[in-house]
Amino acid sequence: MTAFEIRLHGRGGQGVVTAAELLSVAAFLDGHEAQAFPSFGSERMGAPVTSFCRISSTPIRTHEPVSRPHAVVVADATLLHHVDVFGGLRAPGFVLINSVRTPAELGLGDLVEQMGESQIRCVPATDLARRHVGRPLPNVCLLGALAALTGQVTRDSLESAVHERFPERIATANVVALDAAYAHVRSPEATHA
Repeated sequence: MTAFEIRLHGRGGQGVVTAAELLSVAAFLDGHEAQAFPSFGSERMGAPVTSFCRISSTPIRTHEPVSRPHAVVVADATLLHHVDVFGGLRAPGFVLINSVRTPAELGLGDLVEQMGESQIRCVPATDLARRHVGRPLPNVCLLGALAALTGQVTRDSLESAVHERFPERIATANVVALDAAYAHVRSPEATHA
């Protein structure tokens, strides 16, 4: 069986490298093999950053960047029309975008038609993080949403990974944000958001 491959796109400072690491820890806690690694174009705040994660039930032997992802996570919707975030996306694949707008409002009608409405979600991850964590860091929220959308990791393993990574107060706030994003994707009206 091939690994489930995820590519995360964002800007420096949004936590996409940390997100890939947390996702790999959660997968490991769920009993899977996993790997995570970043790719930096420039190391300054706000520059486009890509990170990758692979999850598999068997040992992962490849170490190159993910070129044919099963899922794409976009932490900054301004990248949608400036970076080829959907390049190589497998069909059917999953798309998760940090935005208060719908996929249609983001100009992604063709992608929705190609992939199916149930495969693409927009989540107000920055707003949820600001509300629950007090900072506009969407990464942990997006992981909660990704778990709800794909089922590749469990919500409980994500919670454990967050608690392993952050001090208690920060971890607790991030888990509340994670749960809010998870619930957002699972809600009946999420297919239209």
